[in-house]
Amino acid sequence: MFEVLVYLYENYWQANACPDHRQLSRKLSAVGFENEEIEDALGWLAGLNEAAANCAETRDSSALRVYSPGEQAKLGSASIGFISFLESAGVLRPPMREMVVDRAMAVSDAPLALEDLKVIVLMVFWSLGEEPDALILDELFVDDEDRLIH
Repeated sequence: MFEVLVYLYENYWQANACPDHRQLSRKLSAVGFENEEIEDALGWLAGLNEAAANCAETRDSSALRVYSPGEQAKLGSASIGFISFLESAGVLRPPMREMVVDRAMAVSDAPLALEDLKVIVLMVFWSLGEEPDALILDELFVDDEDRLIH
């Protein structure tokens, strides 16, 4: 599923640029994705679109987010730490964080791999028509072992 999401992010600059689900499904199939993978991704995207439509700013952005035991088990400490990093950097606003957590909980894998969480974060930005700044994009795309230390 995550390969489909990355493909969409790389080929459609904004969520509203995607064709309807039937046409998109045919295009993804023609590119070589499996039907099950396509259906999983399209179902996940439907939930993302619903969450984006309901995304509203919260008044108290300094509130502490406490993760439930189920969320902790699904996300794992690395993903929770990464979400906290993005929040403290001022990149991920509380409503966006909640979208990330919601969409992470919708994935069947547990615990969620950090690389998969990064794709979810990208897709949240994408669904809202926002683009993270270059440093955050670097953090989301470049593997730690590929980084050059200066």
